[in-house]
Amino acid sequence: MSLFPFSRFSVSRRTLVLGALGSAALPFSPLALAQQKFINVLTGGQSGVYYPMGVALSQIYGKAMPAAKVTVQATKASAENLNLLQAGRGEIAFTLADSLSDAWKGDKEAGFAAPLSKLRAIAGIYSNYIQIVASADSGIKTMADLKGKRISVGAPKSGTELNARAILKAAGLAYSDFAKVEYLAFGESVELMKNRQLDVTLQSAGLGVSSIRDLATAVKIVVVPVSADIVAKVGDAAYQAATIPANTYDGQTSDVPTVAIRNFLVSHTGVSNDDAYQMAKSMYENLPTMVAAHNAAKAIDRATAMQGTTVPFHPGAEKFYREAGILN
Repeated sequence: MSLFPFSRFSVSRRTLVLGALGSAALPFSPLALAQQKFINVLTGGQSGVYYPMGVALSQIYGKAMPAAKVTVQATKASAENLNLLQAGRGEIAFTLADSLSDAWKGDKEAGFAAPLSKLRAIAGIYSNYIQIVASADSGIKTMADLKGKRISVGAPKSGTELNARAILKAAGLAYSDFAKVEYLAFGESVELMKNRQLDVTLQSAGLGVSSIRDLATAVKIVVVPVSADIVAKVGDAAYQAATIPANTYDGQTSDVPTVAIRNFLVSHTGVSNDDAYQMAKSMYENLPTMVAAHNAAKAIDRATAMQGTTVPFHPGAEKFYREAGILN
């Protein structure tokens, strides 16, 4: 839940703050209140990765920008975050790079009614890996073997499900090619596989995700390779060829090629250059705080911060990357 629950209404946060203060004689002048700066960090569900990282980011920003009121808002993640940014109802947000690309283009099927032209990137952070995991009993060894099988592709319109559509299409497959398509969360998918009610699950997550580790201890699994050719056919810079290292999961004895999609921190054109500069700079100067919030932050590296999206970077962030020698 947002720490600014009233941000969902049409009345501005500043108006509501003023209303709450009423006519009481408080030591704040109308001018000081009018100049109050808000940094609302848009994250995801509280059980995911975005939320704890967002809390860490809010702590960092609170120290780096002491004049700002920094808050954290739990959301439905990527698509909702980007729509909120476009509407000016947040200052920085977490998103998957493919959702960012869809938002920039205005892909209605992905949840964007029109191109979100106000978005500006701050930093590429860590990657999600597409992990297509089948039970060994299913006979699935390749992408072609998926046809006619029972698959789970994540919740409808979730980042995972959008990833699934893109990868399967690039492999020449449609949902109609499967015997059954389930739209389930990771844990539910694994339970159905344990009970032999599903053949394969597609999960977009960090390496060593607990749901697949759990599955691998219960049944013999096959991690299905996604070739670089398939990755290239997606036709989106957000999708990068990657590798699931050997022994990431029980029974997976060799490296498996797959695709990775980067996660990004994104802001918008209404955020000042100075604030965007601090958003990038202070995060990189306080990476231990991010890692303490979640191990996925270990992959955050300013050397690769500008890779994986065609959406323009905020001029304030660009200033930081020039100073850091990342951008000429």
